[in-house]
Amino acid sequence: MNSPLLIKNPVLTGFNPDPSICRVGDDYYIATSTFEWFPGVQIHHSRDLAHWRLLGRALDRVSQLDMKGCPNSGGVWAPCLTHADGKFWLVYTNVRHHAAGVVIDTPNYLVTAETITGPWSEPVYLNSIGFDPSLFHDDDGRKYIVQMQMGEAFTPRRFDGIILQEYDAANQRLTGDAIKIWEGSAIGITEGPHLLKKDGWYYLITAEGGTALRHAISVCRSKTIHGPYELHPQNPLLTSFQKDGLALQSAGHGCFVETSAGEWFTVHLCHRPLQRPGRLVMDREENKSAPLGRETCLQKLRWDTDAWPRLADGGNSPAETVPVALPAHPWPAEKLRDDFAEATPNLHFQTLREPADESWCSLIRRPGWLSLRGRDSLASTFDQSLLARRLQQFHARAETCLSFQPTHFKQAAGLIAYYDRFHYHYFRVTAAGSGKIKLGVISSENTKGSRLEVAELPLAAGGKLFLRMENHCAELRFAWSLDGQKWEWVDRVFEATMLGDWVSPHSNFTGTFWGLCCQDLLDRSIWAEFDYFDYQPLD
Repeated sequence: MNSPLLIKNPVLTGFNPDPSICRVGDDYYIATSTFEWFPGVQIHHSRDLAHWRLLGRALDRVSQLDMKGCPNSGGVWAPCLTHADGKFWLVYTNVRHHAAGVVIDTPNYLVTAETITGPWSEPVYLNSIGFDPSLFHDDDGRKYIVQMQMGEAFTPRRFDGIILQEYDAANQRLTGDAIKIWEGSAIGITEGPHLLKKDGWYYLITAEGGTALRHAISVCRSKTIHGPYELHPQNPLLTSFQKDGLALQSAGHGCFVETSAGEWFTVHLCHRPLQRPGRLVMDREENKSAPLGRETCLQKLRWDTDAWPRLADGGNSPAETVPVALPAHPWPAEKLRDDFAEATPNLHFQTLREPADESWCSLIRRPGWLSLRGRDSLASTFDQSLLARRLQQFHARAETCLSFQPTHFKQAAGLIAYYDRFHYHYFRVTAAGSGKIKLGVISSENTKGSRLEVAELPLAAGGKLFLRMENHCAELRFAWSLDGQKWEWVDRVFEATMLGDWVSPHSNFTGTFWGLCCQDLLDRSIWAEFDYFDYQPLD
């Protein structure tokens, strides 16, 4: 007898938060938040819920997603992907400003596409009353936007319940009044709503508790779409709160899907936090970090005779492995090394806040190489010349060959481990006076910087310099070579957990990226050229 296919969580590793799942026939799609990284909204595809591949990203034009100047962890929050009327519908928030005391500037949009790979339409503006909108298609043909509402500014009630408003698809606008359908449970911080209709019941599925240790999925239901909604008798449906032994922490923010075999699952996010070196071992967020960011998991559901959903095992804790009654459908192995020989970079690469443009990111300027023209500093929210991909494993290595011969200390290029503009380790080359360059590591934690000079070399050495970084859980190391064979390791271990969720008030909701970048604060004229980027898991 064959063993059942097992889903191994997380199914989407490394910074894939706020998942929304959609089934069309035998195909399953998950859309996740991308925040300030462009293009926006990652879409993964599976045929068995266990094996997933990155298909691409929906928002690939500035007209759909203008993020110039957006803050750390601004941009795309909590997309919702659905399929109805023969096409795909995607709603999302483009957060332009958020702060601890009040969240403002959260315009919400809707785009559609005939196929999951696009092209996606120009956006329809919906409102700016809150974030986390989702689109519900009722069986009578009517459509509704359901979302959290932000409370009045500078009051304790930032999360002011869940509202519902009808969407007129023919005229592409909201219609009628917005109605508050649920205040939220005692858990609080009610957000991320999704509606599901099953057997005459409307089920409202929300995220509560905040997207950290207290996170949860809450469920309530009503016989009518406008309520009143009653809370699940065993709420929350799912949480990791006060369960320190679980590998999957922060479980919450879910929506449901029924498989072609009639099974039900909820998708949800999680953290896999690591203890920060030198910190007290306590159940406190500031002593831990999640360098991979929030990731995506699946849990199996059952529907009991009282018409309430519950986890299949009867508890409310996330499991690391879950059986699924679908035939296995693995995908071909991904190519993780990019030799920059194609017309576009590897699909996993993204840029910050804006699309890559030939004027600063070129694959034709020097064929077979990636060329980056230096622009703003790493602190900028505007013109950063940075191309990077997610760190998806706790043990991984990245390597590149750099050609860069700067003549001024305001010019730099190299290999970077980046969380946001306040948190990074940057293994960079810059000028060291007449006819010389220097190699060193610049680190930034919570706006405070440090520098370690590694080597001083003749300018000619910058014509071909090999750089490497290697991560093992909380430890990050760098190495360099003149020939790609004999490596010199930097005599310091850097803290990888400095790059992650929970690190400081300035670190929020993304995850570590590894990549290539170039700055030129002199006159924006210098180009750095990279022969390849090789990312390899070491697990």
